[in-house]
Amino acid sequence: MIAWLAAGAPFPPVESARTSPNGLLAASRDLDADQLADAYGRGIFPWYSSGEPVLWWSPNPRMVLVPGELHVSHSLRKRLRAAHRSTDEQIVVDRDFAAVMRACAAPRGDSDGTWITPEVQHAYVDLHRRGNAHSVEVRRGDELLGGLYGVAFGRMFYGESMFTRAVDRSKIALVSLVQILLHEGVAMIDCQQATSHLKSLGARPIGRKVFCAHVAQATKLQPIDWSSWSGRALNYLLEGF
Repeated sequence: MIAWLAAGAPFPPVESARTSPNGLLAASRDLDADQLADAYGRGIFPWYSSGEPVLWWSPNPRMVLVPGELHVSHSLRKRLRAAHRSTDEQIVVDRDFAAVMRACAAPRGDSDGTWITPEVQHAYVDLHRRGNAHSVEVRRGDELLGGLYGVAFGRMFYGESMFTRAVDRSKIALVSLVQILLHEGVAMIDCQQATSHLKSLGARPIGRKVFCAHVAQATKLQPIDWSSWSGRALNYLLEGF
């Protein structure tokens, strides 16, 4: 059995999460920005399918990417150099967060559905309005070519989802995010669960206890001023690749 969270009820300790399926901690009926903020501060995230209760997770181990350990392949380096020189495409922050979420929620060839339901989109857009969720976008004018979104508290960043409509544009967005976080002194990006794609980019597992201890410390640090990164093209961040 897992805990059922009534409205306003606290999360159970992450140590009580199930081992199978790995990290399943609790369930609730609704999802809102207040609950998300509380969850992320405790090393917990939601993940569920349409028609299910909201399921809350804290897996052990936890997949993370240390910004300085990002692996960039030779072929990706070529695209990064082209993006750095491009006058046609721009890398921007928070131009249209809601559009990035909709793009991440769109059907993909390898999946029949998405966990990014309208309810999820509403809650994260609310978190974005509060200054705690952000997008990195690759654009050609008004056209979104690729991007990602995630959650930020203090100097902790939690990656959520990414999408691409042109080759490697999601990876270009990720590299740009990593450059921002390196500049801001962020030591860890939460990747939640292990995938071969994340491993190929340099992500690795760490124990939940270590992860949650880092979250407790990093979320108390001075928040990133994301407004200093928005409103301008960030292609220059890719210089040197």
